[in-house]
Amino acid sequence: MEKHQKFSLWYVLLGIWIVLILQNALMGAFAVKVIPYSQFLKLLKEGRIAEVAITADKIQGKMKNGPEGTVVPFKTIRVDPEISTLLDQYNVTFKGEIESTFLPTLLSWVVPTALFFGVWFFLMRRMMGQQQGFMTLGKNKAKIYMESDLNITFDDVAGVEEAKQELVEVVEFLKRPERYSELGGKLPKGVLLVGPPGTGKTLLAKAVAGESGVPFFSLSGSEFVEMFVGLGAARVRDLFVQAKQKAPCIIFIDELDALGKARGIGMVGGHDEREQTLNQLLVEMDGFDPTAGVILMAATNRPEILDQALLRPGRFDRQILVDRPDKQGREAILKVHLKNIKTVKNLDAGKIAAMTPGMVGADLANLVNEAALLAVRKNKKKVGMPEFEEAVERLVAGLEKKNRLINPKEREIVAYHEMGHAIVALSLPGTDPVKKISIIPRGIAALGYTLQVPTEDRFLLKKTELLNRIATLLGGRAAEALVFGDISTGAHNDLARATDIARSMIKEYGMSEKLGQVYFAREKRNRFLNLMPEGPEAYSESTAELIDTEIKKIIEHEYEKALTLLKEKQDILDKGASILLEKEKIDAEEIKALMGISDKDEKDVQKSRETATE
Repeated sequence: MEKHQKFSLWYVLLGIWIVLILQNALMGAFAVKVIPYSQFLKLLKEGRIAEVAITADKIQGKMKNGPEGTVVPFKTIRVDPEISTLLDQYNVTFKGEIESTFLPTLLSWVVPTALFFGVWFFLMRRMMGQQQGFMTLGKNKAKIYMESDLNITFDDVAGVEEAKQELVEVVEFLKRPERYSELGGKLPKGVLLVGPPGTGKTLLAKAVAGESGVPFFSLSGSEFVEMFVGLGAARVRDLFVQAKQKAPCIIFIDELDALGKARGIGMVGGHDEREQTLNQLLVEMDGFDPTAGVILMAATNRPEILDQALLRPGRFDRQILVDRPDKQGREAILKVHLKNIKTVKNLDAGKIAAMTPGMVGADLANLVNEAALLAVRKNKKKVGMPEFEEAVERLVAGLEKKNRLINPKEREIVAYHEMGHAIVALSLPGTDPVKKISIIPRGIAALGYTLQVPTEDRFLLKKTELLNRIATLLGGRAAEALVFGDISTGAHNDLARATDIARSMIKEYGMSEKLGQVYFAREKRNRFLNLMPEGPEAYSESTAELIDTEIKKIIEHEYEKALTLLKEKQDILDKGASILLEKEKIDAEEIKALMGISDKDEKDVQKSRETATE
């Protein structure tokens, strides 16, 4: 492989420094003595001037230095215009010279120009990063992974079985394209992977290349867009030229929304650099032969902002959803990551998966790593379930802050607050089981927390279950009011979550008798990132007032429900708060013993939940 020498401004500065040193040495060896004109006249009268050369403004020559007769070069500024008469009087050989201005003039132009282009070249090299010169600005920045570089297969991707089944057809086409060409079938030109961040879209694309054993061109959508007009379009052209040369292969563009945003959106007109690059991509996708074996894959978590021309048939005509994994998917993902660490023999991956609802592949990989780090911190040889439980708490609630000093009165308020959550949750049907209660501060502002772990993934919730969840959230505030006759600021997050649930019940789920089965909320801007819509609501002020009234009615009713439950079980509330103040933590077994819940009762509750969701 050809090695490119790296240009550095330090080399130029070093060279200039060496030239200056050599110049000073040479000037010292051949120094010309500069004398005043009066001294020149004196030397002339003494007969010590041997010869001179006269120009329009100076006199150069040789003078005798002392009795030994050595000759020393000298120069002086010419003052007397009639110097020839004086020289002739003392029999000095003289001549006239026309001074050349070519070299000084040339240097006065060449040096600044060379310096300017040198600095410009250096800055361009720094700006272009890995690009090797001006002529390569239009080259694409794709990282090319050959077959030997990719050791990723479908076995390394878990939890997205439906997406893998969709991509098996792509692998078969790249391995045996003749099967499709015989029947005249054509594979979709573009495959778009959509889904939330961290679900494994990029890993899935690499697995397709690893399974098929073809080169894999990987780059981000933002790498096409540059400050120079036309550069992105040139890179798109170069990318497809290289891909055709290495066909069959896969081109993968990550974060396609950076390049493929719908045209005409924003303050810039229709001829900006990004839109030119998008136009070139559309042209290239129309131009290449589908039987050539070049598959274009892309990933995005914002499909709603993509240009519709990208999504029409003949371009990205196959869209594959890579969604959040369910419990079985999370268990499969955990088993893949657990192979990389040392664990105890009886570790139950299914139990860990049940503790992590809503987590994606990236979250689960981080969870396994956190558990391994905790085991190392405790000087354990293998990772066990306690480390995973602590890692889940760390990711959900934040880092424990045992050194944070809280005065006894505030600790007591926090203890009753958290016990209020737990008692209400264990007293109402349709709520998640309480796994742990703690009054150790965590994260940024949490002074305590009640950890509820669902037993299964839920996709539908009944109205009574939503109301019970609101009551559970308001249980902490109700406990404070019951015991202390006053309330604190500790319930601000509980109130926000409870209000969000109540608002969704009214505006999105049509669970209000007064407002009826009407959908009042507008669609979110992104179904994967949960970005809220912008702009005014699409209903009248009277409807908005009625919505606020219904939300307030739900909150007040559920607060009274929680307060009533806590009054009935105030002895349990006092006892649980005392244990919390003493031990700072209560686990699930202690909570059930405190509430008088047996294993049979818990199984009956679980059975009733399963029956209710069928």
